[in-house]
Amino acid sequence: MRVTPIAIGDPPLLNAAGLHAPYALRTIVELVSDDRITGIGEIPGGSVTLGMLRDARDVVIGHDPFQLNGIKQALVDRFGDGGVSALKDVRPWETARINHVWSAIEVACFDMMGKAIGRPVVDLLGGVVRERVPYSAYLFFKYEGAGGALGFDTDPAATGWAAARQAAALDPEGIVAQARAMCSEYGFESIKLKNGILDPDLEVDSMLALRKAFGPNVPLRIDPNGAWTHATALRCGRRLEGTLEYYEDPVRGQDGMAALKREMPGMPFATNMCTTSYGDIPGSIAKHSEDIILTDHHFWGGLRATLELNRVAATFGRGLSMHSNSHVGISMAAMTHLAAATPMLTYACDTHYPWQSDELLVGGKLPIEGGCARVTREPGLGITLDPVALARLHQQYEDCGLTDRDDAIEMQKREPGWQFKPVRY
Repeated sequence: MRVTPIAIGDPPLLNAAGLHAPYALRTIVELVSDDRITGIGEIPGGSVTLGMLRDARDVVIGHDPFQLNGIKQALVDRFGDGGVSALKDVRPWETARINHVWSAIEVACFDMMGKAIGRPVVDLLGGVVRERVPYSAYLFFKYEGAGGALGFDTDPAATGWAAARQAAALDPEGIVAQARAMCSEYGFESIKLKNGILDPDLEVDSMLALRKAFGPNVPLRIDPNGAWTHATALRCGRRLEGTLEYYEDPVRGQDGMAALKREMPGMPFATNMCTTSYGDIPGSIAKHSEDIILTDHHFWGGLRATLELNRVAATFGRGLSMHSNSHVGISMAAMTHLAAATPMLTYACDTHYPWQSDELLVGGKLPIEGGCARVTREPGLGITLDPVALARLHQQYEDCGLTDRDDAIEMQKREPGWQFKPVRY
């Protein structure tokens, strides 16, 4: 079992928690069997999770990768739930650390199992319900820069999406230009905008500008990350009635979402903040805090645990979409296998993948064509780790000096004294 922290260039994207640093952190897990089959997994980076994964070697080595229940129980016996991130107030989707650790190990085991029997991971999850998995263009208000060294790494001769990826976008015109470039490059047929950062009316103006630019048939979503008060979310929601495919986390908590939903019964609500674990499901159903749950195998505890949400959604009439964070191709492949096997996941998935230029797969970045990623029929995840690229990104991790994500610190470099506020507007 090899555990390798990496850093990938990340543009200065704005969100309710602050600003993305020039590098996003990920941790890569490689499991190698006695007969030299390698399985790989990926998880968001961080010093505590990294330490747990390194300690997990004593638990994992020697197990049969097909015996997932036994491996999981051994990890729970060793770590308990592992605690919860201190940033839970900033990122409410954070769950028990054991879910992070397990998700990387489980994905690597599935990759090994698929390679051992010559079948893709999607078949081990129950089989294909869609060959092509749709993803959504994920837009951000951002400062100028493309990430990497000093936060710049820009190319003045860049055109198309490469130019848009490094351009500032702080107003409706900038957001529309960003959307045109991303959709032209990848063929996305739905669009999401991260909100909760600038003046709410400017953010709503940006959504309305997208509607005007792309017409009535392109699904649009906004995500204020719970940064709006009830009054602001109601006012902005009224302005956006008839415009949105869904309204994602306009306010905080199941009670807040349910109260707003009662005043806007015709607006579909979505979340990856107020319902983020199976323990939240009873409250979700009782209060009807959302109509769509955004899954994420990194946070819900792996592929199998996330797939079980399909039955919850079918039983209680919920839709499913998929949350994303800055990632490379291992997570992209795992997300695509999971979405391809989940019948109720009928909304296009989120992905940050277009924002990342670094990759560690042989052959480079996985293709997104017509807004979709095609699930592979190759064994396992259908991808191969490039050891040279992995070593380069690990060295980038060592050189950048970051060990944990903290968007507030990065924001303070731009706006001295800036502080995170769970509810800002």
